[in-house]
Amino acid sequence: MRYSSKPFNCSALALSVALGLPGLALASEQSDAKGFVEDSSLNLLSRNLFWQQTGPGSHQRDWSQAELLDYSSGFTQGTVGFGVDAFGYLALKLDGGSGRIGSPNVPYDHNGDPASNYGKAGADVKIRVSNTTLAYGDMRPTAPVFATADNYLMPQTATGFHLGSQEIDGLDLDAGRFTSATGTTSTHHDGDLLTSYGGVSSSAASYAGGKYTFNKQFNASLYADRLQDIWDQYYLNLNYTQPLADQQSLGLDFNLYRTQDSGSAKAGTIDTTAYSLAVAYILGAHTFTLAGQKVHGDQPFDYMGFGSMDAGVAAGRYGNSINLADSVQYSDFNGPGERSWQVRYDLDLASYGVPGLSFMVRHIRGEGIDGTHLASDSAYYGLYGANDREHETDAEAKYVVQSGPAKNLSFRLRQAWHAGDASTGGHLEQTRLITEYPLNIF
Repeated sequence: MRYSSKPFNCSALALSVALGLPGLALASEQSDAKGFVEDSSLNLLSRNLFWQQTGPGSHQRDWSQAELLDYSSGFTQGTVGFGVDAFGYLALKLDGGSGRIGSPNVPYDHNGDPASNYGKAGADVKIRVSNTTLAYGDMRPTAPVFATADNYLMPQTATGFHLGSQEIDGLDLDAGRFTSATGTTSTHHDGDLLTSYGGVSSSAASYAGGKYTFNKQFNASLYADRLQDIWDQYYLNLNYTQPLADQQSLGLDFNLYRTQDSGSAKAGTIDTTAYSLAVAYILGAHTFTLAGQKVHGDQPFDYMGFGSMDAGVAAGRYGNSINLADSVQYSDFNGPGERSWQVRYDLDLASYGVPGLSFMVRHIRGEGIDGTHLASDSAYYGLYGANDREHETDAEAKYVVQSGPAKNLSFRLRQAWHAGDASTGGHLEQTRLITEYPLNIF
């Protein structure tokens, strides 16, 4: 769909009618407000991350520590409530040299020297009426078409407006307009809104949508997003769980994205449909999952990125706006025309007498990548070959302390082995060792 002069919008009424929702009003959260200070909270997350990646022509390795402080006030009492959210993040390089730069955890300068420390801070102001909240400032949105990432040492943030509403029972409405961002290693707030793979920046992004919970077994989400002068993107999710017997259930998760260029089409022609279906069988402590994913179109499935495209300074890029089953630790399996399959096994050892300990292993294979039909003015031109393929195996072990002074302290080891054609990243191995300790100060 080409650019239209009609404004981009997705009203609560239209979504409610489309989904056939009942008009059940909820009790007002604002009427129960206890006060700006009384409902406030201050949380500190200490995160330690060791990162190592070996791949074509590079060897990334660093060890770093972050202190992530988040404050959230309550709302003042009355018909209209006012509040503030704020954050202050500080990161320290514990180890890492100029010969090992390139990870999304530690920034480096134009001379290739890693920074010894960096930090960023921000805030937003918020207003609430009934169960509807409007906020402006620096935030970490989580919409499936506009989600900042927190996969590495430092979270990404975005600056703009956000509207959230829960006026109807079971329906969560979500909308936003953002104009700048920070990446995983950038500290300024005027960074770019980007296409993650194309690297094309936009001056603004707007989205709207919602999630409706029909019952405990079934929920659905519907979203639309416009990245100005680049694309219009639409998203649908259907999630269903069917209990089978004692400690047995079957889960189905379907995701679909439709993306078309819009406005001046700064990234070139975009006309892709990407979807995935995951089927999970849960048997007590064991979960067995099969998943399939497909990208239709001459372009890859691309999604929102945040940060800077300055080639001399690592500042982040890839966001979390991809809810497809085969988007895993390293690869997204999202090349033009790519089809992929996944097998996965999860084990929770709580029922075996070791609460807090879990394991996961998965294997994904992708094939049929064909970038030969891309136009020369496309942002993705030259990135893919013909009949490219890839595969990846991931393993993860995690333990969370269950009691005592170190309660909720977690240790996670994530390992990925990837192999494929150059367009997919080639042959590489990635190791992440993550330690996190959350502290509720008040």
